[in-house]
Amino acid sequence: FAARKEDGSIVTWGHTDYGGDSSAVREHLCSGVVVVYSTQRAFAARKEDGSIVTWGHTDYGGDSSAVREHLCSGVVVVYSTQRAFAARKED
Repeated sequence: FAARKEDGSIVTWGHTDYGGDSSAVREHLCSGVVVVYSTQRAFAARKEDGSIVTWGHTDYGGDSSAVREHLCSGVVVVYSTQRAFAARKED
């Protein structure tokens, strides 16, 4: 599970294989999160600056390192399926 607090931080819990462990990206989730999206086993957080932070099972979208340069700003909305995320950017 993932919960967004009033201050824009994220708290996660549950099974590691289902996104319950966000410790690898904890420093990016301590403030500024606007909305959280999910697949079956991963989460994506959109921050105030339009950047995206992902965590969870790599086969379900939890590892966005291959497209990191495209997710550092300007994301307007994220779409999700059972196993993948897609981001729509301003441009």
